[in-house]
Formats: sequence, structure tokens, C-alpha cells
Amino acid sequence: MEKHRPPVARAGTTPVPAPRAAAPTTARRVAVPLTTLAGAGAAFAYVGAVNPNQPGHYPGCPFHAVTGLYCPACGGTRCAWALVHGDLGTALRDNALAVVGFGVCAVLWALWLRREALGRSASGRLRMPRAGWWALGAVVLAFTVVRNLPFGHALAP
Repeated sequence: MEKHRPPVARAGTTPVPAPRAAAPTTARRVAVPLTTLAGAGAAFAYVGAVNPNQPGHYPGCPFHAVTGLYCPACGGTRCAWALVHGDLGTALRDNALAVVGFGVCAVLWALWLRREALGRSASGRLRMPRAGWWALGAVVLAFTVVRNLPFGHALAP
């Protein structure tokens, strides 16, 4: 069986370029960010409809159940519920780090949607340097430690 070889241009002829795939339309490029928004919106809508302050609707935090300490996510569901109902003060009291995280995610999502809409999805991806990941980990760790200390009771849910 003979291997298939690409056609070779003969002397004096112009090679024919391979056909290019059509560029995706704007609607196709923004489909994934919009689907992601729909999923996040559905999650917030569910939390907004089912009150986490009433027992029995959501499972408890296993870390808190085992250790008696608050993890960085403790109070996050109650925080989301408060945000859906427009109560920023309660949301900050339940989990200030989650409020900041929700805001950062919203900004990053808007940047992602804009980049996709402009057709720049392959170039200019947002990347965080290694030091940024270490800094994020340090902030989460510090938040977790401080909310479990006596003077950090304001950060406890």
C-alpha cells in the first residue's frame, strides 16, 4: 500500500493554497461565556429561591463539622443568598472573601466575553503569574486563620 503524499507543485505552476476554515461567528464565539453565565445565574437563582438560613436545605460544612473551625467558604451560600436579595451588609458579614471573589469573577467574565466578542480569544489570554497564585493562597489562608481567632470574630459567619 502506497503512502499518500501531498501534491508537488510542478515547475512553472502556482501552488493552490489549502482552503481555510471559516472564522467562527460572533454568536458562536460568545456561546461559551454566555452558557457559563447561564449556569452561574441558575446557581444563584436556586440559592436565592431556597433560603440557606433555614436548616435542612443544604449540607453543612464537613470541615466545620469535624474541626469546629470555619473554612474559607463557610458562610458562602448564605452570602450568595444575601447578595441575590440585595443585602450587601449581610453578605459581607457572612463571607467577605466570597463577596470579593464574586466581584472578581464578574469582572473576569466581562473581560472574557469582550475578548470573545471582539474575536481575540486565541490571543491575549488572561494569565496569572506563579507569584499571583501564591499571593492568592496567602490571602485565603490569612482570611481562614483570622476568622478563627478571637479578634477576627467579625469575619466569622
